[in-house]
Amino acid sequence: MDVHLDFPISFVLQNICDITKPVFELKRNPNGALANKMALDWFQRFRVYDTRKAEHWLKSGRFDDFAALSFPDADLSHLETCIMFFLWAFSTDDLSDEGDLQRKPEGVDDGHSASRKILYDPDAPQPCDSPYAAMLWDMLRRIRSTGDQGTFRRFIQAYLQFSASQIQQASNCSLDCIPPVEEFILMRRATIGAALVEAMVEYSLDIDLPEYIFKDPIVIAMSQATTDIMTWPNDLCSFNKEQADGDYQNLVLKEYVDFKQRLPSFGPKVDAALRKYHTALEHFVQGCIVWYYSSPRYFKDVKPLGKKEVVIELFLKKDVA
Repeated sequence: MDVHLDFPISFVLQNICDITKPVFELKRNPNGALANKMALDWFQRFRVYDTRKAEHWLKSGRFDDFAALSFPDADLSHLETCIMFFLWAFSTDDLSDEGDLQRKPEGVDDGHSASRKILYDPDAPQPCDSPYAAMLWDMLRRIRSTGDQGTFRRFIQAYLQFSASQIQQASNCSLDCIPPVEEFILMRRATIGAALVEAMVEYSLDIDLPEYIFKDPIVIAMSQATTDIMTWPNDLCSFNKEQADGDYQNLVLKEYVDFKQRLPSFGPKVDAALRKYHTALEHFVQGCIVWYYSSPRYFKDVKPLGKKEVVIELFLKKDVA
């Protein structure tokens, strides 16, 4: 049975950028243009899309802006990898969000199987039967070359969580199942790839943090808060696009500040590394939100960035097979 939801013809979108701005600093990486040129040359080698679709996808995505705002202190080489990460992550995510696999969990699982085979073998050859796995293979090589073992391990674990959540999301779509709010929040933290982002933040600055830091309850709570802060604005900004695609899987700032004030000391060396990590994560979150508001991926005919509020007219719903 299909899900039929009666949405209003429009909704008012508030300027969340101004709400998060006092806590999360916005910066831009000056190496964005050069890093983007190299990353695009890399992406085009995999022939993920034909030329016309690739041009439209890249123009609407503005992933170079996203990376420059989200990784402002990364050097040229690391920023290049971060743009590659976005190109891989969004093209992979679009398969289950809007492509033929949106309601086919078995197909999503098959799509990730080639990637899972290369996760733990540094000597595995680059896959030739899946452009997504081939891109991931190259990113793993780059992350492994400068990141420490903990960062690499966290990236692998995050990918497994991300891929599992995509399969679950496709299963929910196939069954027209909308999960309860609490279950949805937990799943949404995985489908947005927040743990992947955190690993990339570590990688972008070669931050070396001991494993026990990520088991501290305050650090965990801060991670969940930043995840929700960047997830919920995404759900607001992407709602129009995704309701038109038939995707209804989208439905705390003071909390983050409170947790940050309660953060314990782990010793001078670790404290310095953790401050660097959280500052970089804050840069990512604010850059992410500003990108949401400026991306044609989510807004075709309006430009909400810098406005107190805008009225968003809903797109016509696409036919979903």
